[in-house]
Amino acid sequence: MAARADTVDAVFSALADPTRRRMIELLAGRPTATATGLAAELPITRQAVAKHLAALKRARLVRARREGRETRYELDATALDEVERWVARVGAEWDARLSRLERALAD
Repeated sequence: MAARADTVDAVFSALADPTRRRMIELLAGRPTATATGLAAELPITRQAVAKHLAALKRARLVRARREGRETRYELDATALDEVERWVARVGAEWDARLSRLERALAD
């Protein structure tokens, strides 16, 4: 359970930054991208893009692979699946609580 909690925490932390969310959107629309290519589409430097990509990589939201002199990044939605399961579980718990409250108020 701790590994899952760590994953969920890392994803939420990574996605708390609007630039990283935008980078996820950009990566979702293409198979791969370089830091230079992403920097051309964002109002930040290539060095800043590299730092954001490192944060996304730590959260397991992107994978990196070397191709010659370039590093290509691609979206890895596996960690998002874990977050989706967490959100569904928490949502189900709240649904159950609200149902109990509705029954208590009806009595």
